[in-house]
Amino acid sequence: MNEKPNIWLITLICALLLTLAGCQKEESQPPAAPEKETPMETQQPQVEAQQPALAVAELKPTQNNQVTGRVTFESMNGKIRIVADLEGLEPGKHGFHIHQTGDCSAPDASSAGEHFNPENTAHGAPDNPAAQRHVGDLGNVEADSSGKAHYEREDQIITLQGLNAIVGKAVIVHAQPDDLTSQPIGNAGPRVACGVIRAEN
Repeated sequence: MNEKPNIWLITLICALLLTLAGCQKEESQPPAAPEKETPMETQQPQVEAQQPALAVAELKPTQNNQVTGRVTFESMNGKIRIVADLEGLEPGKHGFHIHQTGDCSAPDASSAGEHFNPENTAHGAPDNPAAQRHVGDLGNVEADSSGKAHYEREDQIITLQGLNAIVGKAVIVHAQPDDLTSQPIGNAGPRVACGVIRAEN
């Protein structure tokens, strides 16, 4: 008589075969690659802004005046060399200053504000120590009988960059002499010419 297959034995063999197949499958899978570390962003060195070596102001007359000219500010050996050539002036001395705002739009140039004075010091002569003058105090220009004036100076207080930088400010020529002592502008009178100082490089 034929014996019936042992169901329990067949079930056990199938389970063992399935277990062995699962183990082989796991062993055949390659190990997962380790996660790559994201490299830190490379810090780019900051490039310092190039300091201007030259700035220029082209002066134009205020209302009812005819003064024109050009003023250059050049960095040389730790100082600023100032050269101005003006015309259309009344003969004699005229106050010559840097004012705090580069805006010559008002008919009388009042839009240029007061003297450039970041240290809040008293008005004085350009040769005074820093504590006894405005940064914008440049003294006077003197016109000859034809109304022309030439001015040259090396200044150790004004700069083209930093706290005392005059780039973006305005050059003002006044109708009267700067007496170099009266506060706050040396009694120099109305503004006859104005020009905004702009870097050239």
